[in-house]
Amino acid sequence: MTVQRPDAPNDSELVRRAVDGQRDAFEAIYNRYQAIVYRFARAMTGSPTIADDVTQEVFVSVMRDLERYDAQRAGLSTYLYGVARNVTRARLRRERRFTPIEDITVDGLEPASADDPFAMIARARDLARLRTAIIELPSRYRELLILCDLHELSYAQAATVIEIPVGTVRSRLSRARARLAQRLRPESKPSETDCVTRCLA
Repeated sequence: MTVQRPDAPNDSELVRRAVDGQRDAFEAIYNRYQAIVYRFARAMTGSPTIADDVTQEVFVSVMRDLERYDAQRAGLSTYLYGVARNVTRARLRRERRFTPIEDITVDGLEPASADDPFAMIARARDLARLRTAIIELPSRYRELLILCDLHELSYAQAATVIEIPVGTVRSRLSRARARLAQRLRPESKPSETDCVTRCLA
């Protein structure tokens, strides 16, 4: 989540100033939210190159259409996730391929300390299996795991991003977690399963 300084202008103020044509306000929006847009796009596509392209396209689109943003309907970050989702899905339809699984970033999973090489190897193996399992899920499940479990959006925020009812978010996320667990189960030892559960709880 983005941490704002206490004296920083809020999103509504930045949007108002950006719509009025103040470039520094749009730059502030970009600096505040570029990282989360990039992480979402990279987790969805598995490609840092595509994620860079998606991020640029998202903010070009936002700069062009920012006056259409309705703060009463959603927070700015939720709105940006929605734009990022649409741009990412369109890009994946054009690409019709994934890049190597090794390139995927799953936020919140860091390598173990280098002081323990055996733990580091085990952690890297767990992370590789988790990356593979997530990217192989259908996009309707993958996007909810990324939004709710990795980016920690609420069910209501995810529902706004994807434009589905909250109840559908709950049921679809439950199926996504079940599918993920099923994909991880065959080779899992107890310690590996515990690691994945902690990471995606």
